[in-house]
Amino acid sequence: MQNKIKLKKNDMVRVITGKDKGRQGKILFIDRKKNRVIVEGINFVSKHQKPNRTNAQGGIVKKEAAIHVSNVMLLHDGEPTKIGYKFENKNGKLVKKRFAKKSGKFID
Repeated sequence: MQNKIKLKKNDMVRVITGKDKGRQGKILFIDRKKNRVIVEGINFVSKHQKPNRTNAQGGIVKKEAAIHVSNVMLLHDGEPTKIGYKFENKNGKLVKKRFAKKSGKFID
């Protein structure tokens, strides 16, 4: 059984554990099956690449690797916060929205 990932693509997050602790970046990709995220500018790894049509030179390429979703926290108004859900009444319809537990404000 998978955990529900409350983060979305393009959310700003801060790394809370690991070698990049304290750094922040934007989420580029979420792998919901493996509970991992790729964050812009975080967790660089070196990949050895053979020469091909797009990269005729080949060589060592630096790229971002995935980190576990439990190692990042959403940034809302510059502060790391947990995420909750509330239902908001919009024109007679209930709409489920994310909110920051620290401030109580809606995120999107």
